[in-house]
Amino acid sequence: MSVLIDIQGLGKTFSDPSLRLGPRRPPVRAVDQVSFQILRGEALAIVGESGCGKSTLGRLLLQLIEPSEGKVIFEGKDLNKTTKAEMRQLRRKMQMVFQDPFGSLSPRRKVVDIIAEPMDSFGMTKSRKERREKVAELLTLVGLPSSYMDRKPRQFSGGQRQRIGIARAISVDPMFIVADEPVSALDVSIQAQIINLMQDLQEKKGFSFLFIAHDLAVVRHIADRVAVMYLGRIVEMGTKEQIYAAPHHPYTEALLSAAPQPDPTATRDRIILKGDVPSPSNVPSGCAFRTRCPLAADICRDERPSLREIEPHRTVACHFAAPRPISHRRAMA
Repeated sequence: MSVLIDIQGLGKTFSDPSLRLGPRRPPVRAVDQVSFQILRGEALAIVGESGCGKSTLGRLLLQLIEPSEGKVIFEGKDLNKTTKAEMRQLRRKMQMVFQDPFGSLSPRRKVVDIIAEPMDSFGMTKSRKERREKVAELLTLVGLPSSYMDRKPRQFSGGQRQRIGIARAISVDPMFIVADEPVSALDVSIQAQIINLMQDLQEKKGFSFLFIAHDLAVVRHIADRVAVMYLGRIVEMGTKEQIYAAPHHPYTEALLSAAPQPDPTATRDRIILKGDVPSPSNVPSGCAFRTRCPLAADICRDERPSLREIEPHRTVACHFAAPRPISHRRAMA
């Protein structure tokens, strides 16, 4: 597969805009020199604890916020250097599914208008009849009756609202979709349905997407590759099979130990990380994970580990990177 998006040294720092008296809070380094590629037609999952910069990264890729440094190159075009007119045309190729299915849909508008809004922006339908036919087709595609198009969001459950949000995102046939924790606000019984829907749509439509989650168990079936993020930095990245079979970074190992097991008879040791996640406005020197890492040594304090390739398609940012076989492999198989 060829490269669709090339992210080079991407970073975002937020400064305190407060004008109140007294000292301002230090700047927050939300995304810190992140580099990776997204291939055409692949599903890449970004996983990490809340506040690690996942959502900020997704918004940077869509140019919803401007980066402090680095580049996002989409189909060979540097998005930082595009004109407003060029960026408007690129918007059709890049869409987003939001985390909150309750807050992301206008409560005053009918479903037909919510889903058709992106198509209206790009003049994709020529008549009211064609517009309704297209919306009916999209509703059917996401598993909802076409008769729902004249209802309003308050008449739907959370899972149904998320299906409507997905229909809106795919309405303009995008090449890339950012799904920002699209199932975290849903009941566990509904999460699998939405994940299966997105997987089916990707196979039918062929788009690439970035799936943001805080739980490795959620992305296990949908992702082709997995990137693990901690305090604005990617600490490990590899294929799904590599990550789940033998993590190389101790943080990835801890996340895997916390993931629910599909086999209730399997046992494993839960890894409890010491301390709390440091503030992104005061990231530890050297390795950002060292204050919670069981392997931390002097070199971790003095030197920031670079993200290096240790085997084909596998990169790790750890001075002591080594495979850590999962004791419950039978459950993960």
